[in-house]
Amino acid sequence: MQKKQENTSLIWFRNNLRVHDNTSIKKAVENHTKVIAVYFFDPKLFQMDEFGFQKTAKYRAKFLLETIIDLRKNLADLNITLLTYFKSPEDEIHKICDAFKIKKVYTQKEWTKEEENTNNLIKNTLSNEIHLIEEYDQFLYNPDTVSKDFSKIPDVFTIFRKKLEKTVEVHKEVQVSKCTSENLIENKTIIPTLQDLGFEDFEIHENTAFPFSGGETSALERLNTYFFETKKVSFYKKTRNGLIGADYSTKFSPWLANGSLSAKTIYWKIKEYEAEFGANDSTYWVIFELIWRDYFKYISLKYNSKVFQLGGILEKDYQWSSDKQLINQWINGETKDDFVNANMIELKETGFMSNRGRQNVASYFAKELLLDWRIGAAYFESLLIDYDVHSNYGNWMYVAGVGNDPRDRKFNTQFQAERYDGNHKFRKIWLIKTLF
Repeated sequence: MQKKQENTSLIWFRNNLRVHDNTSIKKAVENHTKVIAVYFFDPKLFQMDEFGFQKTAKYRAKFLLETIIDLRKNLADLNITLLTYFKSPEDEIHKICDAFKIKKVYTQKEWTKEEENTNNLIKNTLSNEIHLIEEYDQFLYNPDTVSKDFSKIPDVFTIFRKKLEKTVEVHKEVQVSKCTSENLIENKTIIPTLQDLGFEDFEIHENTAFPFSGGETSALERLNTYFFETKKVSFYKKTRNGLIGADYSTKFSPWLANGSLSAKTIYWKIKEYEAEFGANDSTYWVIFELIWRDYFKYISLKYNSKVFQLGGILEKDYQWSSDKQLINQWINGETKDDFVNANMIELKETGFMSNRGRQNVASYFAKELLLDWRIGAAYFESLLIDYDVHSNYGNWMYVAGVGNDPRDRKFNTQFQAERYDGNHKFRKIWLIKTLF
């Protein structure tokens, strides 16, 4: 075993807000005699974007706060102190490095433009002696085992999936060891409140399909309930297009999005479940969805900022509108389509929407109203508690016909409503109050 460096290392948390299966924690603890951690509520993430939406609105903010409160507790159980700041990382990291004589900062590797900008701003403030050690820790299939050249990632999902399933193994989860109690330091920093971040407190809507709180603890509870207590995972493929209630789908996506649950943890839990109760189409389908999630990350690694551009990765030259009235009708659930309206009201009232709903409202936005799909994507970014930059923009490009859909299809929302909400139960929940 290598000798630990007689100094303090810093773990900078980004979208890897967990203690299980976390490579940054593992390396920091293994390589240094002392370890501290930090999380920044970056004010930039609560500002207005170019389309007039707050980048992180109240639902995501509340979920994030719950996550950080839980992370601080779970780190304390490992005898690691979590410092928290409502400040930009570039304003504070260099001060922490100076105060604790830090030479190595461990963090999750990010590559989209805002995160890259933050990295560059930080590097400008740090001395050359300080090294940023970044880990690809948000994948099911680690990039080191998938490709040395992201330009070779296939543009069709099925080709990508089949090759991975045949040739690449999913790594085992990383085990993290506990530090001694001497590692804890005095911590005068506080976690901001919802009010500090600029929001009023609110109650979760009684009809939400996601009645869970943020943080790794509730993520692992949900994993255990969905797999081993209710065994709902054995029916996932049959129920995943549902619209009502907590159990039509796994609901893992919000925890996956901020990294309080790792894709590998889900994968190995499925393997454990299959060994005990048997594998079927449904247990495989959860893995299939995790591979889709990976795929959108690889597409953004391949195409970089093209995933945020109007023409998408296909560089298509469509005529898009940015008609304010049409956009607001869509946002407020006031279009001519009651199925679209019900889904949009659900999103506005809860910060969540089913996968079936998302595909329909996005298709309606881009293909029926012919609106600039990036505006829809930005609205989703603001509200969805499971916002993930790669999946969000990947899916929006796909539906808008500028991404990875070789067929460029358009959803028939009336047919979809008939098929998935034939009894009008879902529409009644969200539209009923508008009838009075």
